[in-house]
Amino acid sequence: MAVKDRVEAVLNVGLRVPSIMLLDVLYRWDVSSFFQKIQRSSLSNNPLFQYKYLALYLHYVGYILSLVLLTLPRQHLVKLYLYVLTALLLFAGHQVSRDYVRSELESGFEGPVYLEPLSMNRFTTALIGQLVVCTLCSCVMQTKRIWLFSAHLLPLVARLCLVPLETIVFINKFSMIFTGLEVMYFLASNLLVPYNLAKTAYRELAQVVEVYGLLALGMSLWNQLVLPVLFMCFWLLLFALQIYSYFSTRDQPTSRERLLFLFLTSIAECCSTPYSLLGLVFTVSFIALGVLTLCKFYLQGYRAFMNDNTMHRGMTEGITLLILAVQTGLIELQVIHRAFLLSIILFIVVASILQSMLEIADPIVLALGASRDKSLWKHFRAVSLCLFLLIFPAYMAYMICQFFHMDFWLLIIISSSILTSLQVLGTLLIYVLFMVEEFRKAPVENMDEVIYYVNGTYRLLEFLVAVCVVCYGVSETVFGEWSVMGSTIILVHSYYNVWLRAQLGWQSFLLRRDAVNKIKSLPTASNAQLEQYNDICAICYQDMNSAVITPCSHFFHAGCLKKWLYVQETCPLCHSQLKSQSPTGPAGPNQDPPAANQSPAGQDEAPADGEEKDGAPVVGNGEGDGRTVTPAGEASGVSPSPLQQKTFIIA
Repeated sequence: MAVKDRVEAVLNVGLRVPSIMLLDVLYRWDVSSFFQKIQRSSLSNNPLFQYKYLALYLHYVGYILSLVLLTLPRQHLVKLYLYVLTALLLFAGHQVSRDYVRSELESGFEGPVYLEPLSMNRFTTALIGQLVVCTLCSCVMQTKRIWLFSAHLLPLVARLCLVPLETIVFINKFSMIFTGLEVMYFLASNLLVPYNLAKTAYRELAQVVEVYGLLALGMSLWNQLVLPVLFMCFWLLLFALQIYSYFSTRDQPTSRERLLFLFLTSIAECCSTPYSLLGLVFTVSFIALGVLTLCKFYLQGYRAFMNDNTMHRGMTEGITLLILAVQTGLIELQVIHRAFLLSIILFIVVASILQSMLEIADPIVLALGASRDKSLWKHFRAVSLCLFLLIFPAYMAYMICQFFHMDFWLLIIISSSILTSLQVLGTLLIYVLFMVEEFRKAPVENMDEVIYYVNGTYRLLEFLVAVCVVCYGVSETVFGEWSVMGSTIILVHSYYNVWLRAQLGWQSFLLRRDAVNKIKSLPTASNAQLEQYNDICAICYQDMNSAVITPCSHFFHAGCLKKWLYVQETCPLCHSQLKSQSPTGPAGPNQDPPAANQSPAGQDEAPADGEEKDGAPVVGNGEGDGRTVTPAGEASGVSPSPLQQKTFIIA
């Protein structure tokens, strides 16, 4: 059954490709300009000019037939192709019969065919060919009435009966007319089939729209026609034909530079219509999806397909190509200019693919650095991919500067490549810090500070790069050629890459400063208080050699609580608000802390087993000895893995 489904899927796509090819040909052929050339030439009396409007009508009818072929159900599409195949077989049979009659007329031998070897060979060859055609027609039409497809055998039968050659010519014409009448009868008997199909399709579409709406109808047609795969196959076929036509007309070998130029010009030739442009868009999307899938597989193996990220489907790169092609009027340019512009757009698409690869690799690399996984092969794969993402964007920016004249579009590509390299560099630095801490076998007290400064440094560099791009774009707009599109891109770039980056950076700085001020205002626990508390930090689950005391009398590591306050300004245990206060407040140094098995201050009764207390579930015997359960489902006495600790540091 799986093989049958695959065959049907292949047929569903392959049988619709000719309809897209026909639409592309009809779009390329301008009927009006064709007849205008005939009118301007000396052939104004050409009979073709008299059928100008008929050709225009046929042009539009061709569009309609192409759309019908595109949307026809698969079963009816298969039947239509079988009918067309039968007609072609009948035509081939009559061609064989006509060639046989012509060869017999040229030989002039009218005796029995078995008396002359050449005549016998011609007769045997023609007979075998006609029998094959009849058999194939019978199989394709699934009928046992083979005589319906045997009219082209009449000249052979007449030759075998020693009919004069002039009469055989007449019999051959009669067989052709008979076959044509059969085809016309078949068409007349099925004349109402298109009407009935259209009526049934309209009824079904009306029902779907009434029940589910237009969006559901569009999604249903998208899935049934498999438009992305269909347009990709159409474009690949178009590109293969373009390459074949080039190499079939050249005898000399092609240099490497010539091959690159041929590649770009062939792509440019294959995106000169809206249909071929859509084919290129979907082809780029599938290529990007393949590259990102290989990236996941290289990093994680088969586990990558278990937790597949739906964000990395390759559609971003395809949509980027489509938007840039529409904005720049790509299909309206000449082939050379189109190839040059297309090379720049492809650079932008490659930069987008590299950014998506970084989004895939970044959490995996940091998780490897934070975990205790000692598999050298996993670390090698992660580091090698990061090194590739560090070097290749920089090399791509260098090549752009070498071969192209700098403008605003190229500066955007270069800035994107530089930002990718900066982000990879920051990821590698954090990975190295985690590995150093792992080899030291002891946590580094100020690790979060170091990571914060690393992240802050490369984010500041990203902000400076974005500012430089905006400044260059503004100067080019003011002192160079102004355009609406360029100004729009500058405004969008300024908002998303400058203003929003500045806002996020400033908010992060304010949150960190407020957290530091709150931590400084909290009292520090003494050694006696720590011995009496005799518990671990409820955030990192590690022993406490030093701690701060919250107003609600809970003990935490100062660094852990500071990182918690980046996210929210409440106690991690009881969720009460933490406000800045002096060290002589309610939980000052001279105040005894609560015991490890007691409820927080101000709360005398513990909830029953399984109930929630201030948003944190607790477990116990209902008599006050409950312990807060962590989000992972572990009690506060269980130590977490280094991956949990370092993931919190990164956040």
